[in-house]
Amino acid sequence: MVYATWYFTSAKHYAPITINEARILWKIHKRNIRCDARKWREIKRGGKTVGFECECGYKHIQKRPIAANAPALGIQPQTSVLDKLHASL
Repeated sequence: MVYATWYFTSAKHYAPITINEARILWKIHKRNIRCDARKWREIKRGGKTVGFECECGYKHIQKRPIAANAPALGIQPQTSVLDKLHASL
């Protein structure tokens, strides 16, 4: 039981990110540590981008716990006063 709990809380898998997300994360890395590197490369696993490696040697790999649930889509569309007025007519 303890092993199963440990496994599901610590085991992780690669989570894909877009090229744009990798580029933004690289820019944040450069700004935070004042990195002078001019190039970065994608890190791919299974044909999908999962991170990047900076010219300075820094690596960022996006990982997610295996037991993580998908994010809930609890976003409700906003309605304006005009929509409510139109619906009441």
